[in-house]
Amino acid sequence: MSGWAQKRFWKEVSVAGTEGGFAVELDGRRVKTPAKAPLVVPTREMAEAIAAEWKAQTESVDPGTMPCTRSANAAIDKVTHQHSEVADMLAEYGDSDLLCYRADTPAELTLRQAQEWDPALDWAAEALGARLQPRAGVLHQPQEPQALETLRAKVHAMTPFQLAAFHDLVGISGSLVLGFAAAQSWRGADEIWQLSRLDERWQEEQWGEDEEAQAAAEVKRQEFLHAKRFYDFS
Repeated sequence: MSGWAQKRFWKEVSVAGTEGGFAVELDGRRVKTPAKAPLVVPTREMAEAIAAEWKAQTESVDPGTMPCTRSANAAIDKVTHQHSEVADMLAEYGDSDLLCYRADTPAELTLRQAQEWDPALDWAAEALGARLQPRAGVLHQPQEPQALETLRAKVHAMTPFQLAAFHDLVGISGSLVLGFAAAQSWRGADEIWQLSRLDERWQEEQWGEDEEAQAAAEVKRQEFLHAKRFYDFS
């Protein structure tokens, strides 16, 4: 049975304990991933969230309304088999972290970046044991290798389900530090998301808001909030 049936064919959705975690069942038959692997997740909370998505489907299955199912599929079908590659790719964000590349001018923007971003770098130094240094301008300046290796080891230590969520926390924010900050609940996920959009918010203040850009940003915000929720489930 494929978990991505086009039409709803089931009446009952349930969660069942199984070897390695929890499964979601449709009329007693267990859901599988698109690659036909058993959809077994590590916590009951995650399984219940996935089950709720299947329960909410009407006549046709709409994957766009099933973010937890999609994230679990990605963890099982992709991240599990490419864990090291995904972890390395995300760890590379540390050497070009959004929070470390600061504007030269105007003074108001440079001050705001320092006020809003420096506390996150300070938190990372204390909580993660890795001090990343800010730079003025856009030219790449490498970070201290030991700090990067410390962060890399923490990324590699994540489970496939954590890493699937972390992938979106980092990729959407553009910051390895903010990804960790969200995962470890340094501040609320929405506040961390807003930190990642400091430059965009500054431009909006100067030139006004663009409706299409606002709509695109809201889509990303919802994806970021989902990634945090999924990480917490894991």
